[in-house]
Amino acid sequence: MQTHDGFLSLQSEMKAMNLTERVEQALDTMRPFLEKDGGDVAIEEITNDNIVRLRLLGSCASCSMSIMTFKAGLEQAIKKAVPEIVGVEAINLTDFSDPSATAPPFRG
Repeated sequence: MQTHDGFLSLQSEMKAMNLTERVEQALDTMRPFLEKDGGDVAIEEITNDNIVRLRLLGSCASCSMSIMTFKAGLEQAIKKAVPEIVGVEAINLTDFSDPSATAPPFRG
């Protein structure tokens, strides 16, 4: 027989799994655009406070446009698809002024 605490723990675990799956689905809508330029994104964690922490991968990690991609794309997609998420953070954004930042490829 499961204790009350065990039941709550299981509920929390199921809720977290559900959140993770829904956040992944939101990210999947953005992945084709990221992959087109050689990048990707991964969920680093979802905190107990419903804050998603993302890691930008591939060319997205060093791209000078990563802030725009993050704010206008990834963050908005997650918040729209999973309204209980209260915040989205990228743990490795590249600043526009970073001398090692790369420019996204021109597609004309």
